[in-house]
Amino acid sequence: MSENRKVEIRKLPTGVQKLDDVLGGGLPEYSFNLIVGEPGSGKTTLTHQIMFANATAERPALYFTILGEPTVKMLRYQQQFGFFESEQVGKIIHYVNLSEETLTGDLSVVLERIEAEVERRAPGIVVVDSFRSLVRAVAAVQDSPDAKTGVMDLQTFMQHLATRLTGWQATTFLVGEYGEEEMQSNPVATIADGVIQMTQSIDRNSMVRKLRVAKVRGQSPQPGYHTIRITGDGVQIFPRLIKPIEEQELPPEFISMGSRDLDEMMGGGTIRGNSMIVAGPSGTGKTALCTQFINEGVRRGEPAVLALFEEPKEKYLSNAESLGFKFREMIERGLLEVVFIRPLDLSVDETLYAIQTAVDKIEARRVVIDSISGLEAALAPTFKEDYKDSLYRLIGALTGVGITILMSVEVAENYNELTFTPHAISYLTNDIILQRYVEIDGQLRRMMTVIKTRGRAHSSELRAYNITKGGIVIGETLRQYRGLITAVPVLREDAVPLVTDGLTGGEAAVLLVIKEASEVPLKELTARTGMKRAELTRALARLVALDYAKKTTKKGETIYRFTNGL
Repeated sequence: MSENRKVEIRKLPTGVQKLDDVLGGGLPEYSFNLIVGEPGSGKTTLTHQIMFANATAERPALYFTILGEPTVKMLRYQQQFGFFESEQVGKIIHYVNLSEETLTGDLSVVLERIEAEVERRAPGIVVVDSFRSLVRAVAAVQDSPDAKTGVMDLQTFMQHLATRLTGWQATTFLVGEYGEEEMQSNPVATIADGVIQMTQSIDRNSMVRKLRVAKVRGQSPQPGYHTIRITGDGVQIFPRLIKPIEEQELPPEFISMGSRDLDEMMGGGTIRGNSMIVAGPSGTGKTALCTQFINEGVRRGEPAVLALFEEPKEKYLSNAESLGFKFREMIERGLLEVVFIRPLDLSVDETLYAIQTAVDKIEARRVVIDSISGLEAALAPTFKEDYKDSLYRLIGALTGVGITILMSVEVAENYNELTFTPHAISYLTNDIILQRYVEIDGQLRRMMTVIKTRGRAHSSELRAYNITKGGIVIGETLRQYRGLITAVPVLREDAVPLVTDGLTGGEAAVLLVIKEASEVPLKELTARTGMKRAELTRALARLVALDYAKKTTKKGETIYRFTNGL
């Protein structure tokens, strides 16, 4: 019995990073392909990119132009791209104009000229641009009163062209201005081995280009539309399906948020590979918590990626420095990668790849997205409906390999209800932390609570907190008040007011640390508050003077004790 053997088909690279993956491995050699789309969608640029990636001295490229853009004008613009090598034109890249043959109105004449040039050059790549122009020009001549009879029809021309070029072992591309609906009923698409459709959509002031592989014989292309951009290097593609993730079976491992008190509220911290949201209105300290989370990771040898969608990178780094976190030094050491993305026509797929590239670069273990509200605002309108689906793909890709994600989201205060996010994406996360404002004794205070921790018990307390130069310091549970969710709480009849009346924010933060520990050494106070020694000394002196704290010495070390103001 003879052995069944598969015929190996060599795949040609497109010269466009990741487009080969979308095609299912590249372009089949000797295939007959269509590259179609409306004007301005990038057809000619993509075709040139493929041509320059594959043309060689042994297997040159033939580029046939019709009645559209003059060859000289086309080359003038194409040579602006990085892939274009001017010295190769006339050597391994040859341009032939078919205007005279097209004006005869006889496709057999056009076919003869193509055949003659192919026989003379023995090319590996053949391009006809624009095929739509050829069809229209021939149709116009054939419809005239003086038209010849018995000329070759389009269907016959296509079949002969495909058969002969394949026989000459050339990979062929027909470029044309066809929309998606036109291609569905076009006989040309039936004959073609591959069809690449390119689109360009404008929504208000946003313009987005996309690409879809409608057909590739013998291969399994990635489905759907994929975002593309035309840059100085040519066409770039951002596939909607990011690289496959082999999920790991990770043993439960608690990791710190950077605050011992918050870890306790969350039932021991978060679990490695979790996704989290910190939600709250502007100014409640979401960013402070994010920077604290990054700092804690780097301190434990876990590189981090910070994706910014609101504040510029330098401003963000300066604010982190003011909290005592040396982010610039972390970047220099390769422990932190900052991705700042804020174009108004951003695509979600570009965002995914930018973040994933940064993660791969430093082998990050923690990722912060600050904020997903800014991410949604930066998206082009056409991508907003895919927002939740894309965010789900990003979270799944990262957490599947044990990367822990913290996302901030801004929510508008509505004191009649408890809102976690305005995006209905809570189900995508494992843990949710909520920050809110509350009025207490004529002061606007902040409170924090843990809404959700998946797979473990968590505190349900509403706790006051302050933002200090060392980050967020969580204070006492607000048991003295009822109606906190309304943001206008009432002191319970049997409660003692909070002990921080009359103190500055910094003094209150120091007092919260002392109260939590009952007594704490000066050295630990410095580390936990992150305050400069002079500032901390002034705050402690005032706390002692107001009898909120007592200064003592134990074994030669200065100790501060909480006295409850008594």
